Amino acid sequence: MGRGNRPEHTAPPEVFYSESEARKYTTNSRMMAIQAALTERALELLALPDDGNPRLLLDLGCGSGLSGEELTDRGHMWVGADISPAMLDVAAEREVEGDLLLGDLGQGLPLRAGTFDGAISISAVQWLCNADTRGADPRRRLQRFFQTLYACLTRGARAVLQVYPEGARQATMLTDAAMRAGFSGGLVVDFPHSTRAKKYFLVLMVGSAGALPAAAGADGEEPDDETAEVAVAARRQPRKKRRGIVGALTGSARHPEAKGKGWVLKKKEQARQRGYANIPADTKYTGRKRKSRF
Repeated sequence: MGRGNRPEHTAPPEVFYSESEARKYTTNSRMMAIQAALTERALELLALPDDGNPRLLLDLGCGSGLSGEELTDRGHMWVGADISPAMLDVAAEREVEGDLLLGDLGQGLPLRAGTFDGAISISAVQWLCNADTRGADPRRRLQRFFQTLYACLTRGARAVLQVYPEGARQATMLTDAAMRAGFSGGLVVDFPHSTRAKKYFLVLMVGSAGALPAAAGADGEEPDDETAEVAVAARRQPRKKRRGIVGALTGSARHPEAKGKGWVLKKKEQARQRGYANIPADTKYTGRKRKSRF
């Protein structure tokens, strides 16, 4: 997938998943199907004991609770963590069964040690590989995340993180950070020979050096049409007209929904706080409508 199409290169997750995006995401039937399919596969790889007892699981980057609903349907209890207030607001409105936690995974998980029987994450952890602000260090953020994840899991538990790494370098970056935190395991790549259906799952184990689960389609088997469609749709993001930060803040002619001066000043200050460079200084002309040249 091209760099320009990846949502993590568009804006930080708490900005990208705004209120409108959160509601659109949650009411999209295709996205619901994707989340259900990916969560089902993550649960297979989690390999929980089949004894009928509910487990306490952690859903990292839980969003509006679509993946959490699959956990509830399997009879498990869960706690979901996400950085987007808008996503969690939608989850609360939908009255999901899990407990919800607002927080940045890159700052670590403020959870009691040895609490959870397993953890899953769907399409979230790759966001940590990007520096959203000037002072952010992706490697340190990954280190903090994996260290605290390791600590809050019970011995023998697994974490299954479905990710979309941006090439081999990022895949290695994620795996190495997890191994340094104490995990064993590695990447399981379903349908590795298919450009359409390939999916990456980082399968991590606590206190166990067991063999990695078998990847689906590793023998060259072709995926069915539904599996391929889920994989392609999950990777695809809608193309948007790209504007520089200046155009987005000042409301140029390509921004038909430009607001007044107060709104522009507020957005400029937010951009400065997030570490964006080259934000224009505030002047008496800030937010002023330009006269048409035609």
